[in-house]
Amino acid sequence: MHWITTLDDLHAQYGTPSDPALRKVVAHLIPSYRAVLERSRFCILSTVGPEGTDGSPRGDDGPVVAVLDDRTLALPDWKGNERIDSLRNIVRDGRVSLCFLIPGWKNLLRVNGSARLTADPDLRARFDRNGLQPRSVIVIAIAEVYSQCARAVLRAGLWTGGDQSAGLPSIGQMLDEATAGQIDGAAYDAGWADRAKGTMW
Repeated sequence: MHWITTLDDLHAQYGTPSDPALRKVVAHLIPSYRAVLERSRFCILSTVGPEGTDGSPRGDDGPVVAVLDDRTLALPDWKGNERIDSLRNIVRDGRVSLCFLIPGWKNLLRVNGSARLTADPDLRARFDRNGLQPRSVIVIAIAEVYSQCARAVLRAGLWTGGDQSAGLPSIGQMLDEATAGQIDGAAYDAGWADRAKGTMW
């Protein structure tokens, strides 16, 4: 195996970025980028910490982030599995990247920046759902925001390939296998819907 270990070797494999690929990057929200964020209900949050990297899916029934201003986003941390890997990373290393997707839209929007965590009562209250609030909010200072072309989505047939889930294992089946049967996967799956009713927000 020939590994690419220097920037010179890497650059030798690739061409020069096109003018649009470079000029699409801005340090604040322009109206078109803001319009995408206000429609996106799902993103992947990437963080880095001493133990390594983490990619965390984030979703909501409305915009997944709130735009505080053209340089600042707020991402509520709703109920999850209590691992808080992303939050631990942010407390120790604020570098974050987010990738926003919208079903049917062939492009993506990417945000790179720095994040801080807050439990500010007023900001948490902004996301109130019938008396339920996130326990913390990730506040992201935008360093870069830009569109991502459709090639990856088109290659994958992400929005046109139909339901491809047939035959995939359930979470319970994966837990059963990962724990060598110590967690009863069938029981986990059977109880999941009831657990989710009380823990979505």
